[in-house]
Amino acid sequence: MSDKINRVVLAFSGGLDTSVILKWLQQTYGCEVVTFTADLGQGEELEPARAKAELMGVRPEHIFIDDLREEFVADYVFPMMRANALYEGLYLLGTSIARPLIARRQIEIARQVNADAVSHGATGKGNDQVRFELGYYALAPDIKVIAPWREWDLTSRTALIAFAEQHQIPVPKDKRGEAPFSTDANLLHTSSEGLVLEDPWEEVPDYVYSRTVNPKDAPDAPETITIDFERGDGVALNGQGMSPATLLAALNDLGRRHGIGRLDLVENRFVGMKSRGMYETPGGTIYALAHRGIEQITLDRGAAHLKDELAPRYAELIYNGFWFSPEREMLQAAIDHSQAKVTGTVRLKLYKGAAHIVGRRSPHSLYSEKVVTFEDDEGAYDQRDAAGFIKLNALRLRLLGRRDR
Repeated sequence: MSDKINRVVLAFSGGLDTSVILKWLQQTYGCEVVTFTADLGQGEELEPARAKAELMGVRPEHIFIDDLREEFVADYVFPMMRANALYEGLYLLGTSIARPLIARRQIEIARQVNADAVSHGATGKGNDQVRFELGYYALAPDIKVIAPWREWDLTSRTALIAFAEQHQIPVPKDKRGEAPFSTDANLLHTSSEGLVLEDPWEEVPDYVYSRTVNPKDAPDAPETITIDFERGDGVALNGQGMSPATLLAALNDLGRRHGIGRLDLVENRFVGMKSRGMYETPGGTIYALAHRGIEQITLDRGAAHLKDELAPRYAELIYNGFWFSPEREMLQAAIDHSQAKVTGTVRLKLYKGAAHIVGRRSPHSLYSEKVVTFEDDEGAYDQRDAAGFIKLNALRLRLLGRRDR
């Protein structure tokens, strides 16, 4: 492939960074820029991105703004939730899981418009550069990738604003002062990092939270809800059938109202450093708990415990950008197989920053009240069987004890 770049597809938000990148690409590579803006439920008006791209000379037919909310939840978030994936035991992977979808759609557009390169606005310090580019290369092994933050000499916000003003790129008023922190948002979560959050000893200021009310200000009475599952995926809220994105959005509203889903985390980035972030995942926190609730009565112990062993590995693959890897697909096949009977209803109470499971039922329940009861089980379980079970399991311990006594 020639080193000459004729056309590049840029992941474009319309904000300061990607607007500067657009102009920089035009100048540095002398190429035509195609913009791609994904609606993943970030809650922002996306038409200004179209106007910004047109203002900067992008042809209207080369401005792509795609509503990917349903695809995002159905094909990325829900498969991840089936795995009960938590990075380092806590993080619901809201940023990580969005990157492979953006990368895939970027490559599709690159093929559609005969582009020979793709570009993103991720910095050289973070995980997103890895996630985007592993996705690009998995789907288009010979694609040229341009990562401006690793190439240019614009190393500060002041330099970006100066570049923008020099080239008549509109700069929002809120970008002219020093930003107190940076955010990323989609239908699953909002993450905040940097500046006022960089000292892990300092408490997150209340103004950083945008997705949830302070739990102390949440309603003083709990709210009870039900979520219905079919084959491991949520299909209804309070008995009302909903599409994946609609269900997650409705749970977000509930989580916001009750202050659910806040996480202050110091995590290990794939590139090697530790970073401190604040995550708000209101609907996802409720959903993940409910999914574990329905698995409690429908999954066999062996399957459930094996899933718990696989989940950290699966989460790490997503966090590190290996969504399109064969090992993630292998794990997904096993996880999806486990969900065949994960059908039923979970009842939860939402109150002051927390969700609590208070009931679960399923036509495929493995829970037997007759076997487990403290009352007369009428022979459903013979307690004398436990003696031999215990003696066999104790045999090696007794042999060790006799030897070492």
